[in-house]
Amino acid sequence: MNKSRTITLLVSAAAIVIVVAGLKSASHIVAPLMLALALTIVFHPLRLMLERRLPVWAASIVVLIAAYLLIVGLTLALVVSIGRLAVLIPSYASESTDLAADVSDWLSGLGVGATQADAVVDAFDPGKIVDFATSVLSSSLSVLSNLLFLVTLLLFLAFDAAHVQRLAEGAREQHRNLVDALGSFAGGTRTYLGVSAVFGLIVAVIDTALLAALGVPGAFVWGVLAFVTNFIPNIGFVIGVVPPALIGLLEGGPSLMLAVIVLYSLVNVVIQSVIQPRYVGSAVGLSTTLTFMSLVFWTWVLGPLGAILAVPMSLFFRAILVEADPDARWLDPLISGKPEDAPVVQTS
Repeated sequence: MNKSRTITLLVSAAAIVIVVAGLKSASHIVAPLMLALALTIVFHPLRLMLERRLPVWAASIVVLIAAYLLIVGLTLALVVSIGRLAVLIPSYASESTDLAADVSDWLSGLGVGATQADAVVDAFDPGKIVDFATSVLSSSLSVLSNLLFLVTLLLFLAFDAAHVQRLAEGAREQHRNLVDALGSFAGGTRTYLGVSAVFGLIVAVIDTALLAALGVPGAFVWGVLAFVTNFIPNIGFVIGVVPPALIGLLEGGPSLMLAVIVLYSLVNVVIQSVIQPRYVGSAVGLSTTLTFMSLVFWTWVLGPLGAILAVPMSLFFRAILVEADPDARWLDPLISGKPEDAPVVQTS
């Protein structure tokens, strides 16, 4: 019996490795596919509302147009941001040099040798840190390398989604657990992405207004970056605050940099750590540690877009591997980080 269980575990582990390797090698297909599926899920409530007043085909067209407009709008915002940043970076060449010299003098004043000070200054290259913001924004546009594929997927999914409810009811008779699990995945994905988009927009508007009030150049660029990074769990805030803080340092010195960091922290901690989780609630059902590991894992598997799709991807695999299998339900509390309620003891 033990030998049989060992063989089963080894086969399962080998299957997981093969699946992960396949996903990684086909990331240029899987990532746009999951993005198209996620957008279709997000707009599904709009479809249901429209189908009460319009023919099915008309509702599908409206949903498709809404998804296309979202992609085009975000793409244009990112393109404008990258262009603005490309103009902004060269203007700080002299400030970067002066800052490097100040750091070198400060280290020398502390007794650090010239060789070591030069090594630290070379490592601390503000231009490289600012360029990191460009790479983040550019990575968000990586899906456009296969834009035709994404557009076509959305077209098919928008019309096929009209039959999902009927197909699910038919499959429920024989695969009730799987259908319910996929329904849970859809609900969790819609809640997570919808709430992240709403609060990301709120954070972006507030951050842009604050940066503009402080006189930090490129406020719109950093606002767009704050919106995009709001979809990245755990470390999105850190990615979003570094570039404007550095620009603040180059523009107005340490006091402006500190003001940017403090205000960013107040806004993001209150909204992302206090308010947003109340609206997401238990829809995600992933522990903090598992959410972070999902971010690392799916970014490695799918590339930059995997950081944004980390939670939906984890919800999908939790649905088909855990929620759809009654024998694996015991893993759910470990995944969510919340113990199940103690069973009620019946007394006669």
